[in-house]
Amino acid sequence: MTPDEYLERLRELTTGFARVASTADHAAPVPCCGDWRLFDLVVHLGNVHRWAAEIVRTGNPAPQDFAVEPGADLAAWYRESADELIEALRGASPQDGAWNFTAAARTKAFWFRRQVHETAVHLLDAHRAAGTEYILDPSVAADGVDEVLLGMLPKVKRWHTPPAVTVPVLLKTSDTGHAWLITPPGETDVPGSRQADPAEAAGAVVEGSAEALDLLLWQRIELAASGIKITGDVEAAETFLAGPLTP
Repeated sequence: MTPDEYLERLRELTTGFARVASTADHAAPVPCCGDWRLFDLVVHLGNVHRWAAEIVRTGNPAPQDFAVEPGADLAAWYRESADELIEALRGASPQDGAWNFTAAARTKAFWFRRQVHETAVHLLDAHRAAGTEYILDPSVAADGVDEVLLGMLPKVKRWHTPPAVTVPVLLKTSDTGHAWLITPPGETDVPGSRQADPAEAAGAVVEGSAEALDLLLWQRIELAASGIKITGDVEAAETFLAGPLTP
């Protein structure tokens, strides 16, 4: 997606998140987010938006002050946070330099994409807390998989022990036609690469919908319940997918 397309997606996602924040029970537990309640999730995402907006404005790292309190009207505070981010992105030149924490190019374009996926996954979290259904758009989910594998995986040792990759593992989306080949250390210069026919090099193939793969990489679903199919060296693929691959 272009920066303008990411920005339009972000507007849609933040609007949806604000809607849940304004209607759901703030004390509801959030599945897959430890002991967080919906209140904590809204505060987290609002503060992430404000943090990202500061980086976009300056191009420099910003301190993460995630303890900022939202005041009495949680949904209104979140909308202000989202508006601050969108305004910063709208006024930014995507090609200008800006710090980020992944292997992606250090330009402001990174933050258009990152905040779309930050919001998309947390919108799913919010709907789960509210007991309502939400399905990730396949194109957004496939882009999310790409961000994890090509942006976060190369830097994962900043947060976790890198996952074991003992054979080439091919991840394929069954609905969008995307594929990524993850190779063992030393076999390629980068952890993720695209080839003309990567299936020929794969020791294991992991295939599922873009949403299932994205949520699996973000540890929002269990492999057994994901509908994802593994062929070839199942044990090696499962070891890799156990991750974690994200912060």
